[in-house]
Amino acid sequence: MLPALKITNVSHSFGQRKALDDVDLTLQRGEYCSLLGLNGAGKTTLFSLITRLYDNVSGSIEVMGHDVRRAPTKALQHLGVVFQSRTVDIDLTVMQNLTYHAALQGMPASLGRQRAMEELERIGLSDRAHDKVRNLSGGQARRVEIARALVHRPSLLLLDEPTIGLDVGSRLDIQNHVRRLMKEDGLGVLWATHLMDEVGENDTVVVLHRGKVLASGPTKDVIRQAGDKDITQAFTMLTDEKVQEVAA
Repeated sequence: MLPALKITNVSHSFGQRKALDDVDLTLQRGEYCSLLGLNGAGKTTLFSLITRLYDNVSGSIEVMGHDVRRAPTKALQHLGVVFQSRTVDIDLTVMQNLTYHAALQGMPASLGRQRAMEELERIGLSDRAHDKVRNLSGGQARRVEIARALVHRPSLLLLDEPTIGLDVGSRLDIQNHVRRLMKEDGLGVLWATHLMDEVGENDTVVVLHRGKVLASGPTKDVIRQAGDKDITQAFTMLTDEKVQEVAA
């Protein structure tokens, strides 16, 4: 099977500052990967390259076997994205936000409405379909963004710090919903976060620090390799520059 996402030897710089340094990452359909890194680690830059907001000039990025530079339209058709910044139009209704996205994906209006309602039912917001987004809570608006990202039935879902600004209950609700989607739809999920408690013990975890991948693999393996008891301690050890200097 083709991986949902394959990133090979990708680097990216802003002037003299290297934001990503020879990054490799492979994600299968039905796999949940936590991209763990502090603010400034390069997570958003990586997402921007995958989604073609930036052009990757080194290495390759493939979505379902389609290179994002050589075949961007085909690659992006397989991609759903929830950006860190809110991107729903708060003055449109929930349904209008979803059907507008469906239209951009080339769907007939009737199919767009059908898909939109199906996704709203899955997130428990079908009764709010005709409410303006500005009248929803922060957690509800985030769920609308996830529903919108899935209207066109992608194979890969990217989420960049999707729980920023949400309370603990809403954060957990969003995480549980995305994990259910992964199982139900066979989605490949790349969840970028700096919050250690969002990394599940059965996830794949990729530790990104200062643009470099320091560790990757099942969460339990990364913890074991770091010689620690939990992901927080393992992350601290891996990213401690004094420890790395001694090891070198």
